[in-house]
Amino acid sequence: MNVHDALPRTTTTPYPPTWMLNRLRPLSRWLIRRRYDVQVHGAEWVPATGPVIFAANHIGVIDGPLLAVYAPRTLHALTKIEMFSGRLGWFLRHTGQIPLDRDSTDPRAVKLALRVLRDGGAVGIFPEGHRGAGELERFHRGAAYLALVTGAPIVPVSMIGTRDPGGHTGSIPPRGRCLELVFAAPYSFDPTPWPRRRDDVEQASLELRERMLHDLREALAATGRSLPGPLPAGEQLPDPSGGVTGTTT
Repeated sequence: MNVHDALPRTTTTPYPPTWMLNRLRPLSRWLIRRRYDVQVHGAEWVPATGPVIFAANHIGVIDGPLLAVYAPRTLHALTKIEMFSGRLGWFLRHTGQIPLDRDSTDPRAVKLALRVLRDGGAVGIFPEGHRGAGELERFHRGAAYLALVTGAPIVPVSMIGTRDPGGHTGSIPPRGRCLELVFAAPYSFDPTPWPRRRDDVEQASLELRERMLHDLREALAATGRSLPGPLPAGEQLPDPSGGVTGTTT
């Protein structure tokens, strides 16, 4: 059976475009390094071929672009749908990023991510769903679900330095700041055939969160850095899902 015939089917789901992203990544790295000292650690852990899910903590507005530009593999990041308007929306779509409705189950986003993984590509996801302290207190189920469907290994990523302590939700670090991306050893689940029970996805998500917390602590110790702490009062967005959104089909 064709892998795209498995439920949820992705036979008619188009693969997101990659040509613009592939061509812009080298230029983007050069431009970013003119402003910041970007350090990438653990790139050797990332599988060179085959499907892979990059799962990262989320502390700053530039986390997504940094991950897309500096990950060892070209990736398609699940990005909040609110950003897909105007010129920015055009750019995000043409660089293959995946629009995601964070307030409800989004079958189209799920199928686009599965299409990429089933074709051996890479997907980026921020399980916290929103920017915050980056300590994984809120953890959605999407990454674990994608791993259970496809068997793709999950590479935890620790984003460090992308928001200063006390910085607002949309703030960026000042020029010259050291920004660090720490990739950790892949974590895998055995593929689970349909139907996938809610409890299976929940348990896998809890296991993934514990693994990512461990890797985050290791990354902070190895770099001698710390997280920026919570967003200023009133800027932490409410989570209508209670922190456990994700498809469970």
